[in-house]
Amino acid sequence: MVETLTSPAQELSQETIDFYRGAMETMQQAGISFLVGGAYAYARYTGVVRHTKDFDVFIHPRDFERTLEAFGRSGWPVERNFPHWLGKAWCGDDFVDLIFSSGNGIARVDDGWFEHAVDEEVLGKPVKLCPAEEMIWSKSFIMERERFDGADVAHLLHCRANELDWDRLLRRFGAEHGRVLLAHLLLFGYIYPDQAGLIPRHVLETLSKQAKTDPGRPAEERVCRGPILSRGQYLIDLEEWGYRDARVKPLGNMTEEEVEIWTAEARKEAERQLANGH
Repeated sequence: MVETLTSPAQELSQETIDFYRGAMETMQQAGISFLVGGAYAYARYTGVVRHTKDFDVFIHPRDFERTLEAFGRSGWPVERNFPHWLGKAWCGDDFVDLIFSSGNGIARVDDGWFEHAVDEEVLGKPVKLCPAEEMIWSKSFIMERERFDGADVAHLLHCRANELDWDRLLRRFGAEHGRVLLAHLLLFGYIYPDQAGLIPRHVLETLSKQAKTDPGRPAEERVCRGPILSRGQYLIDLEEWGYRDARVKPLGNMTEEEVEIWTAEARKEAERQLANGH
């Protein structure tokens, strides 16, 4: 039996629920458009319920500073954790992630996210959820040693394939990143052999043609796109093997400083994993 959308909140304390509701009210009163993502959107699209310790809201980049100011006026401490994609608002040990892009700088929130958002009710509040297409787009690039969102992508495809705007999804990845989507779609057919037909043939043909005709980059450029998929597992390519980082402008959307901040966090995560015996 599929659990209801409110299920991710069932194990939360009343104080945490009040904070999340207050966070949504704060943004609504400030006139800030936002989308609920994370466990709540995932439960809505797949029926898979996860109990998480945070609350993900997605905002337009132009509203990031204004959102932090609104939370600050409400008395909640805020952080600009990673200026290129994420900040946090705190209430004790609880926090709200204020997301306007992705860690690799690719899945940046734009007007299209809001145009295709889904109406829903979360914690008793009428809100809009991140579109399934944009969830697939952003999750497809998360291939860290400690976190791989491929199963989330497979479950979203399993439950939403017949309703997806496939042409929009193709545009989100574009020719440059089409291989990433193709990899997930091929894995989907492997994971669910009886459901492989859910993936439209023209989508697979388009992506396969892109891959076959993509000339790549000249050998002398030595570009590595690995850091787009994992902030920590391809550092050797950049630091010792002489590859250029595909995340950095003009190849990508990030500055050198943003990459340094993001990489420092990757090193900290690696140290935590090592300390925990992983």
